[in-house]
Order: sequence, then structure tokens, then C-alpha cells
Amino acid sequence: MSVLLIDADGELWYTRQEELGVDCIKMPYAYNDETYYYDLGKNTDFRRFYDAVRGGTVPTTMALNPQEYVEILEPYFQKGEDVLYVSFSHAMSGTFDHLQTALKQLKEKYPQRKCTVFDTKSISLGAGIQMEYAAQLKNSGATDEEIISALEKFTDRVAVYFVVDDLNHLKRGGRLSGFAAFAGTLLQIKPILSMDAKGGLSVLQKVTGKKQALRTIADKVAAELTGTEYSVYIVDADDPSEGDALANLIKEKRPEAKIVRQAVGPVIGAHCGPGTIGVIFIADKRPIPLEKDNG
Repeated sequence: MSVLLIDADGELWYTRQEELGVDCIKMPYAYNDETYYYDLGKNTDFRRFYDAVRGGTVPTTMALNPQEYVEILEPYFQKGEDVLYVSFSHAMSGTFDHLQTALKQLKEKYPQRKCTVFDTKSISLGAGIQMEYAAQLKNSGATDEEIISALEKFTDRVAVYFVVDDLNHLKRGGRLSGFAAFAGTLLQIKPILSMDAKGGLSVLQKVTGKKQALRTIADKVAAELTGTEYSVYIVDADDPSEGDALANLIKEKRPEAKIVRQAVGPVIGAHCGPGTIGVIFIADKRPIPLEKDNG
């Protein structure tokens, strides 16, 4: 028997996680000299976090260490359960090196047990929508092998578009060069960003101004959305009015779309900053990037 495990960097809202009956690895972040573990919004003070960032606080995120992974996984192995872990993009964090160290330790103690890890090659609800899909398959009786096979096809259909309010947050996290951040801020350039096929951050298009960026994103959703079987997730980093504006633009073009609105959590928000707006949906194929977002 196996259990399905997800992580908080997929940002599947806690009520949906509980409804689906899957366990979640809480991911750490820190600000104002305190460390927290994101709980998918259950007890998260979003306003306090984003107010602190707007006030000049620089939040940080960190990898779980091998011992923390051992403490997370060992209880399953002790009960004779295998684990299928559907994770956020391995290209976005060094935490998975620590996971592999923990798994080697656990293999010596529990040689019959295994932990299979599926890399969604995405983050935020780009990963979360795949976690949701895996949970639905699991609850319908699918085997781990069947789930992985389905996810390998599904991940190539996950479209992610987002725009940040302040490019300096991406610069600080090493996602954008200092010159590109300076030039973009000066000229009000708003790169429309996405996830590439390897799970890294990429630029899809560059436009002038946030309103134009939101209109461009809405046009992309309208053109690429495939049916209404899956939700269209619109997320905002403490900017609900802009998120609602994007939702309205999409509804005008695709009134049948099932839109779900959600906040960007502090782990993702630490890298993209307040005012970020994103959309995640299922298309025929993952968007093709213009360039790597390295400036």
C-alpha cells in the first residue's frame, strides 16, 4: 500500500487538500527573525507577511534538511507504507538533494519500502493542479504506476503565466540580472513569465505596463484553455483587485471557465513579491518560452 504526499510549494489550498485526503509537507520561510512553515493558508497571516515585505523586510526561504525529511517519511515506512511524492519543480530548489540523502538513510533501515518522487516541473498552483489531479486518480483507485504515467502526459499541458509588480524581488532571488531589473523598472517593462520544460523560470513575452500584461495573459488563456474539466486558478500576492480584474477579463472571453481565486503564499511570495498576479490552467501544451529569465 502507498500514500500520496504533496508539498506546500504547490499551494493547493488547505480545504482542497483536506477534502482530497492527502498529506502535505510544510515548507519553511522566515521574516522578522521568525521561521514559519506554510500550512496552505489554514493559519497564515498573509497581510502581516506582505505588509512586512512592503515595509522593507527581506523574507527568506530555505531547504528542509535530511533529518527533517527522515522525520516526515519514516512514520509511513514504519507502518509498512510506500510513498508517492508529487513535488514542486526540482530545478527551483536544492531541497531535493537533501531528500535523496534522507532516502538513502531510510533505505538502509527499511529496505522493502520505497518513496517514488514525481517532479511536476512547476511551482505554486502549476504544481498544485498536478497534485490535485494525482489525488483524484489515487482516490479513484489508480496505482502509483498509473498515476505517474498519467502525470507524465498531464504535466506537459499545464500552462502558467504570471507577472510581477517589482522586478527587484526576482533579482534578489537570482532569477533576474541587476541590469534587467533596473532597465525593466525604469521602462515599466513587465515580462510575462512561465515555467519551461525543465521546470525553470522563463520569459514568454515582454510588454509595457501591468494592465497590458494582464490583457495579454487573458488573451492567452482565452486562446489556449481546453474545455472546463479543470479549474482556472488565478492567484495574487496581496493584490485581490488586480486578480479580480484578470478574472473578469478571462470571463469576458471565456464565460464557461471555472475560475478559482487564491492567494499566493509566503514561500512563493518571498521570491516574487507583493502584487504578483498569475494564472494556471490546462492547455493542449505547456507554453514555449522566449528565453531563460537570467537577464
